[in-house]
Amino acid sequence: MRQENMKNAQETRVDIYTKITNRIVASLEEGVRPWVQPWNTGHLEGRISRPLRHNGEPYTGINVLLLWSETVSRGFRAPTWMTFRQAAELGAHVRKGETGSTVVYANRVRKTETAENGDEVERDIPFLKSYTVFNLEQIDDLPDEYLPSLAENPKMDVNRIAAVGAFFAATGAVIRHGGNKAFFAPGPDIIQMPPIETFRDVESYYATLGHEQIHWAGAKHRLDRDLSRYAKDKSERAREELIAELGAVFLCADLGIVPEMEPRPDHASYIASWLSVLKNEKRFVFSAAAHAQRAVAYLHDLQPMAQQRAA
Repeated sequence: MRQENMKNAQETRVDIYTKITNRIVASLEEGVRPWVQPWNTGHLEGRISRPLRHNGEPYTGINVLLLWSETVSRGFRAPTWMTFRQAAELGAHVRKGETGSTVVYANRVRKTETAENGDEVERDIPFLKSYTVFNLEQIDDLPDEYLPSLAENPKMDVNRIAAVGAFFAATGAVIRHGGNKAFFAPGPDIIQMPPIETFRDVESYYATLGHEQIHWAGAKHRLDRDLSRYAKDKSERAREELIAELGAVFLCADLGIVPEMEPRPDHASYIASWLSVLKNEKRFVFSAAAHAQRAVAYLHDLQPMAQQRAA
């Protein structure tokens, strides 16, 4: 029975990785970066945010991409999601005929193996488990505080611009301006940015800066992502660029930035490289989302309030 459960768990794990990766591949094959779609839609409630759990806690990692994709494809305006049971506990109910959306979480299964010396060794094997959630717009009789607002996305005001600038300044990254390219240089450990005046708007400048700060966070003396082959290996460069791109959109959501998110000139080649990797490695996008999430958390932890709480 234990072996059968192990086999079912393994098959389920593979199915989830494959199903989700295939959805992303299908979008990329159409030239669409699915994690960018939410920025170009008017369907979201209020300002752009990460998808939210029923208790207001933001989703993280791959679940952000999954629920953003559902939000756009199905035209939802509310950012909040909950399970059938969570709705029932609030005295609400999912409307008949509504279909839910898949999110995942990490779990582990324990396996007993025989070591070379004959001893039995227990090993934890991580795998993904899925469950179904529903958008608030699929649920009736919710308490008033859960009812979605139909507010328009507000323009980025002076106070928010100042707050975003303060966020990036607090990271301590050395940022130099000049030229027409944005990049992180690991050797001197600096971020190079074109002058802010050359960007479409201030949001686009900060979105690009966020992208470079995800690279910056990955340096060896910070999160220690291996950036050594970035300049020499196109595949490794594409992997790192996907991490930075996902991290940037996570940051934009956290900071309330709504940039145009126009594709950079090199995105066409990156999409081709991402497709090549994704078709052969069904876990790549999960790993990229996890690295992106870790980098975003690292930048948040550098903020004064976070450091005060840790003290």
